[in-house]
Amino acid sequence: MPKIDLAAVPVIRRLVYPEPFYAETEGYEGRRVGDAAGLTQFGVNRAVLPPGARTALRHWHEAEDELIIVLSGEVVLREEDGETVLRAGDCAGFKAGVANGHAIENRGDEPAILFEIGTRSPDETAHYPDVDLRLERRGGSRRWLQKDGTPYE
Repeated sequence: MPKIDLAAVPVIRRLVYPEPFYAETEGYEGRRVGDAAGLTQFGVNRAVLPPGARTALRHWHEAEDELIIVLSGEVVLREEDGETVLRAGDCAGFKAGVANGHAIENRGDEPAILFEIGTRSPDETAHYPDVDLRLERRGGSRRWLQKDGTPYE
């Protein structure tokens, strides 16, 4: 496997949520290094979180496992039972189907770098326990819904 040239991998901004949640992940910068390597069974993002940024709204997945590896800096893992500080070398994992909403936040003064690794299920439902939001992905389509099933426009 050849070395991945990070400079050649486009930067993505995780501003994917519908309004009124669109700005919740402002500052996140990711590079889909798994895509750059041609991986199809799982995804890998190298993420940079500047101070004040977070990876996502607190969420959990029905069908996808996730793993976070902190490379540098310090972040706070927010989950159902509270908060945990993660530093360089620390890891956290989230099993599919476990209703433990989680998100990573950088509350420090320096950027943090981490890897986000997850399975790629064509059919997925993600739940966001703190807000009125649910994601449904079926095949190649994605829909943002309110918890009662009403679509976001």
